[in-house]
Amino acid sequence: MYAIIEQGGKQYKVSQGDVINIELTEVPDDAKTIELDKVLFVSDGQTIQVGAPYLDGAKVVASFKVSAEDAVVKGPKLYPMHFRRRKNSSKKIGHRQKYLQVVIDSIEA
Repeated sequence: MYAIIEQGGKQYKVSQGDVINIELTEVPDDAKTIELDKVLFVSDGQTIQVGAPYLDGAKVVASFKVSAEDAVVKGPKLYPMHFRRRKNSSKKIGHRQKYLQVVIDSIEA
């Protein structure tokens, strides 16, 4: 069984036991699980369900490997560059995105 969910403007294909990095969102420190209710598609092998745009009553339950504040991971370091030719002008900027690492526990459709 797998599902396609939307979180933070991005879509993820998830199944039970997957570890994914989603956009960083506000989560209480004592939270053990997070519910992702923007489910676009669910398939169990024989039947499929497609939402318009989301499925009613469907949700994906995910938990943290450790506590919620320790589940924040850093992505790769990116170096965008501003460059103007023949102007002797360039500017290098560093950026590193933070993500929330979760484990998919169950898919409820």
